[in-house]
Amino acid sequence: MAPKQSHDTYLINNKGQFVHKWSSSYTPGQSAYLESNGNLIRAASMPNPDVDTGGGDGGRIEEYDWSGNLTWSVNWSTTTYVQHHDFVPMPNGNVMMLVAEKYTYDQAVAAGFNPSHLNAVSNKTYILPDSIIEVNRSGAVVWEWHVWDHLIQDYDNTKLNCGVVKDHPELIDVNGGNTSNNTVAVFWNHFNAITYNPSLDQVMVSCRSNSEIWIIDHSTTSAQSAGHSGGNNGRGGDLIYRWGNPAQYEVPGAQQSLFQQHCGMWIPDNYPGAGHILIFNNGIGRGYTSTDEVITPLDANDNYTLTTGAAYGPTSAVWSYEAKPPTSFYSDEISSVQRLPNGNNLICSGVNGTLFEVTAGGKIVWKYVNPIADINTILNYNGAIPTDPNKPTQLKNEVFRVLRYAPDYPGLVGKTLTSLGNIETGP
Repeated sequence: MAPKQSHDTYLINNKGQFVHKWSSSYTPGQSAYLESNGNLIRAASMPNPDVDTGGGDGGRIEEYDWSGNLTWSVNWSTTTYVQHHDFVPMPNGNVMMLVAEKYTYDQAVAAGFNPSHLNAVSNKTYILPDSIIEVNRSGAVVWEWHVWDHLIQDYDNTKLNCGVVKDHPELIDVNGGNTSNNTVAVFWNHFNAITYNPSLDQVMVSCRSNSEIWIIDHSTTSAQSAGHSGGNNGRGGDLIYRWGNPAQYEVPGAQQSLFQQHCGMWIPDNYPGAGHILIFNNGIGRGYTSTDEVITPLDANDNYTLTTGAAYGPTSAVWSYEAKPPTSFYSDEISSVQRLPNGNNLICSGVNGTLFEVTAGGKIVWKYVNPIADINTILNYNGAIPTDPNKPTQLKNEVFRVLRYAPDYPGLVGKTLTSLGNIETGP
């Protein structure tokens, strides 16, 4: 658990006591993972005024050994790009990051964006589409993928990327996405999660602005990923699957399922629901949150089936958790869900720092509330949690995401895990 208002990352047990802690000079930006060797690898927040995403600040990845020594770091933040929100440690030791990159207002117009929707971009003078950058431990780029290479638009046939949107679900409509008062956000795609499936050699991202998850073929070269052919799926860097909001590729009458979601991740092998996808469905515009499990239409050749003119399946989740009444559980930003080996699900209601475990039947069997409300503020066990003055819908004990590790996880083997007490003060 890496509280958003803290420089510390905690390993806590099921009694709510912490058994280990790592300290950094930075607040999280935003994810943290325990590696199989026992090291902590985390994103660090280094706000970049030249590439202002307005949320999800990152810019740096750093790794600490069990003793708290900094063993590796890379800064990925310049005047033209910045790492943000999430990254994923790869099996080969590389790190794959979400990176926002800067394009000018004129480039956006040339790409086919409707200028009447670009007021915010015009005021800021730039737009921030997303990319995925994989680096090795020397900091060299070994693979990359860019949204800007896979665009389509049917607004202006004199501009780039012109085509028939409904005929190309593998491409991203520059005039789709979430708009507020018909204004495209500067942080256009707003990716907030990335995960990797080594069995399929595929990458999944959560695109908040589109209310979709996207899957991309990672078996391509960087050159192929910029095009439309090559790789295991033969489609280069085009989307090989998308789900959550078929209106983004103009499927008439199709139902929207995701509402500015976070955290999509594949359920691991040998877990109940292995191979399915779990998503924290924040529910913006719907008024309540759910966690949804989706079975993708993957055929025997690892291709995602799609009927021409239809939406990618499934039509509904195979399992969901909602509170009773549904509106009693609403976390409109951040947050996560993780399948556990026993079939239960660990949920992070991020905006109020509340972690809880639910059974498949929806029964809450464990709960913990993050007591850290600021870098120098640890609350009493029953103390009131202050509201975040910058985000009235959130409390100051926010947590972006949490992950649970089993006692036999390799990174914990041989480690001292005795209780160091409660984080919170009081009895």
